[in-house]
Formats: sequence, C-alpha cells, structure tokens
Amino acid sequence: MKNLLSLINEQKSGFSKGQRLIAGFITEHYDKAAFMTASKLGSTVGVSESTVVRFATELGYDGYPKMQKAMQEMIRDKLTSVQRIEVTQSRMSGGNVLESVLNKDIEKIRRTLEETSKEDFENAVSAVSRAKTIYIFAVRSSAALASFLGYYYSLIFENVKVISNCGETEVYEKLFRISSDDVIIGISFPRYSNAAIQAMTFAKKRGAKVIALTDSMASPLVSVSDYVLIAKSDMAAVVDSLVAPLSMINALIVATVLNMESEVKHTFGMLESIWQEYDVYQNNRKDEAD
Repeated sequence: MKNLLSLINEQKSGFSKGQRLIAGFITEHYDKAAFMTASKLGSTVGVSESTVVRFATELGYDGYPKMQKAMQEMIRDKLTSVQRIEVTQSRMSGGNVLESVLNKDIEKIRRTLEETSKEDFENAVSAVSRAKTIYIFAVRSSAALASFLGYYYSLIFENVKVISNCGETEVYEKLFRISSDDVIIGISFPRYSNAAIQAMTFAKKRGAKVIALTDSMASPLVSVSDYVLIAKSDMAAVVDSLVAPLSMINALIVATVLNMESEVKHTFGMLESIWQEYDVYQNNRKDEAD
C-alpha cells in the first residue's frame, strides 16, 4: 500500500497546472481535503470537479471516493483532539447529529462485515478456545472493550487476564509468564497506542498467538499479529466510535461459546444455580404469598 503523498511525489513532474494545485493543497492540508467532496476540493483550489476526479484516476485510484478514503486513512491516527472537534463541526454543522452519527455507525458495521477476514476470525476463535491463558490488552478508550470481552470470557474460561490502563513496567510484569500455550488479544484504534504495539510484540517473541482487533490493515498492530480482526471505527470525531468493534467482540464471544458448547453449558448451568441461590438477578415473578 503506497501512501497517497508518495504517489503524488512520484508523479508530480507530469502534472498539469490544475493537478499541481490539487496536489499542493492535499500535501499541505490533507486533513481538510479528506472530508471534502470532489466539487468542494475543486472550488477550493480553483479547478473543476472533473479535474479532481481525473486527478484521482491518474494517481491510480478507482475514482475520487477511493482517494478520499486514502486521505482519511492517513489522518485518523494523526488528528489531535482539537482537530477532531473542528472536523466534527464541519461535517455535522446544521444537520441532525443523532441521525448522522447513527447512520455512520450503521455504515461502519457494514464495512466491517465486508473487510474483516472470515478465515482470521475462525482461526482466532480456535486459538482462544485452545489457549491455556487468554490475555486481553487495551488502553484508553479501548479499555472499555477489553473489560466487556474480559467479563464474558472470564465466565467461560478459568484463566483470563485483562491488562488496561497501567504503567509501562506493570504491563511487562503482567505479561512475563506468557508463553506459546497462550493467546493475547490486542485492541487499539486511531490514535494507535504504542503500549499495545509493544505488549503484542513482547507476546509474539514469547511464542504466544497474537490476535489484533483494529481498524485497518494499515494499522501498526497488523505486522505483529497472527490473526487480524478488522472493525471500522473511523468517526474522526472527538469521540471514538466503538460500535463496530463491540459487534466484532460480540461475534467473537458467540463463536467461542458455540465452539465449546458442551463445556459452556456445564459452566453456565453451575452459574445459574449460584445466581439463583444468592439472588443475583431480580426475580420478576409475582410474589405468591398473600
């Protein structure tokens, strides 16, 4: 995958005057260009919409939307919080925020279904089912995902360790026993966590199976992973969208339960008895006493 800026640099000697204007604006302001329509980008630099579309095609993209997506891939892990607020304001100003956000989340789930590897998903489920110990690593906003996954996996498996929001030294103290019998699930989305990359690299060197839950094959987590689960999160707003990643985690839990059906039935049978004995859940049956 060649970076858009690299493609521009390689071909700039053959650009027309209009193409040089587009290339210059993208090079200097790709964080803004990434969310412009072809028409808007053209009017901003003083060329026609068709010139912008041809520019994308000549760079090797299958139309302007593909080039726009390439720009968005470039910036998602580089946007500061202030820039995210500015992008959100420009994209949703004057519109229905509720409808806009929910529709974007629906689209991310659809893209997740299209882009994630079914083979990697099945291999990840098998690796988790066989593992002696399951490590789940995530920090910052992704820590909520690790907590959710860890809760359900802890009901299914005896040895589940969730590592989140701890100091660098503590990370390695929690991971130093990891071995080839184990699995680590690393979760990180833009802006990518250096701690997640380092922890997964450490686990890989110890021989553990490494599963990445991230947003793109361009993610730095991919190079150190055995299996990659793609879940789109590109809201590029002040808040990260975790809808598609959570759907992926739900699928991972369900597939694991089905893969270990007899063991899980036995485990949950015992849990139900305990929950009932100690009134863990509200009993909705009408009290029969007069």
